[in-house]
Amino acid sequence: MEGRHRIVIRRAVTMAVTAALLCATLVACGGGGGGGGGATSESTSGADFQAPSSVDSASFDESSAVSQNDGSIDTSSVNDGVVMAHGKSASRLKLLVTNGDMSYNYDMPGDGTPITAPINMDNGAYTFAIMRNTGGSNYVEIASTTADVKLTSESAPFTRPNMYCNYTDSSACVAKARELTSGAQNVGDAVKAVCTYIVDNVDYDADKAGKLKEVTGYVPNPDETFSTNKGICFDYASLGAAMLRSIGIPTKIVTGYVSPNDLYHAWIMVYIDGSWTSAQFSVNPQSWSRVDLTFAADSGNDSYVGDGVSYTDRYVY
Repeated sequence: MEGRHRIVIRRAVTMAVTAALLCATLVACGGGGGGGGGATSESTSGADFQAPSSVDSASFDESSAVSQNDGSIDTSSVNDGVVMAHGKSASRLKLLVTNGDMSYNYDMPGDGTPITAPINMDNGAYTFAIMRNTGGSNYVEIASTTADVKLTSESAPFTRPNMYCNYTDSSACVAKARELTSGAQNVGDAVKAVCTYIVDNVDYDADKAGKLKEVTGYVPNPDETFSTNKGICFDYASLGAAMLRSIGIPTKIVTGYVSPNDLYHAWIMVYIDGSWTSAQFSVNPQSWSRVDLTFAADSGNDSYVGDGVSYTDRYVY
């Protein structure tokens, strides 16, 4: 699969960050040909489906941001499930998001381009800090703010674009998702149409996996995966999340381990008022259901993506 740059750390003025291991471990979760394992639908059900007319997204609001030392944090959309930040520095930057004993951190570009990170640790008193590298694995805080987060819904963080599934109304993958689901009779039909398309059309990119083996901080691009019809497992998950979220289906990107050999891998989980049961997928109503697109496309080659039996979640986006 792909490079992981994220690690869990504790907030401090200076902190030690261990080297990210995602890229080296995830590139192994490959697949065979994309058309090798298309899911054959057996049944779908659910509420009537109608895609939203536009993508539910947020943009950086400078007037609402807290700015310090060339770093800015916008918390105006945290109740809708996202926080945004940007910074300028010749040194590496990270956005540290903390809620109680839990924390996530995200690589930031140093040219002032904003990133959008999910509010993925439920409600609570969050702290947001931009950390600048001072050498080796040491970081110092250059900007920070707090927010009492009360999400509009549990699924709010998983219905919007973020840095791991970045899309807009003009994205080609969004247009395709709308096209595929234009005749969906119910929400189960919509999930089936998108997931089956990805399984049948995206091939695993072994060359890309090799190039990313020693790279950290890989961020997938859904439109690139859609246009090239190739990707690694983080790409499969990112494309699936982007297409499904864009049509109103709450979707989590999850990375973690799969049996039998604890391979690091990525998959999605969907939540619908309906169901989709096929030879390879079982999406149940009113619950988060796992959909492993790479495993389905690979026809179950467990040397690359595990055996599809035991999953251990580690990070959720």
